Amino acid sequence: MTIPEIRYFHSPDIDDLERHVPADPSHFSFLLSMLVGPKDEEGEEAFEMVVSTPSWLTDRYFPDEVVSGSDRLIVFDYDWNRIEAYLRKRVSACTGGDWHEVASKIGRFARWEFQDYEP
Repeated sequence: MTIPEIRYFHSPDIDDLERHVPADPSHFSFLLSMLVGPKDEEGEEAFEMVVSTPSWLTDRYFPDEVVSGSDRLIVFDYDWNRIEAYLRKRVSACTGGDWHEVASKIGRFARWEFQDYEP
């Protein structure tokens, strides 16, 4: 059984995720990367998503547009501890027989760096 673990979070938009305070904590969007690997094994791969609030989406898109929830985490305010806890729990639930199965499961809600890769 392969069990995933998040090794590291990174955002090119935010220098310090723990200490960050958005200008408006209920109105923001940022790119978030997670480096995830099999627990107790070497190696890790990147998974990305956009974290945003409903109000940011409302301001960004026209009412007649359709926005996919794929690779998007919608929160109502910026609370890094809550975001991190949610993602750690969700990722740890994506167990499988091998790493590819695990990564494919995580890839259902965060874009896997090897998604759609063909040798």
